[in-house]
Amino acid sequence: MTGLDAIAVNVESLTGNVQPLLHEIRHALLRVTDGEAGTVIDLRSLPLAPGEEEQIEAELGQGEIYAELYAAGTTTIRETSFPGVWLVTHSNEAQDIISKFIEVTDCPDLLKSQQDDIETGLERLDEHLSDRVEKDVGQINSNER
Repeated sequence: MTGLDAIAVNVESLTGNVQPLLHEIRHALLRVTDGEAGTVIDLRSLPLAPGEEEQIEAELGQGEIYAELYAAGTTTIRETSFPGVWLVTHSNEAQDIISKFIEVTDCPDLLKSQQDDIETGLERLDEHLSDRVEKDVGQINSNER
């Protein structure tokens, strides 16, 4: 027995899914450029070896946009170095990651205003403008006295 036999060797096997996933992202991005609907890839549902999820994130890089949302935990949305490819990570209140997605789209759905919210916002703005008009008229009337 030589001294080398005493060295513990830990062999990690890789799934080989990083490269095919990058090609899947490319095809999804091509579909978006053709005006088709976006694609959502659930990273946690893929068979990945330890370190491969981090490798995917490193391959995708960091883009210009980063957003955080807070609702029963934190959701981070970050653009990768490839515009149209987003990494969306949902964490619970204890900040444990509960899901992670790659969204290939012009804008992730979570960042888009919902139609009901837009209509509610319009109603609130109308009320605000109406209140301002009343205040302005009241101010004009009091200045005339």
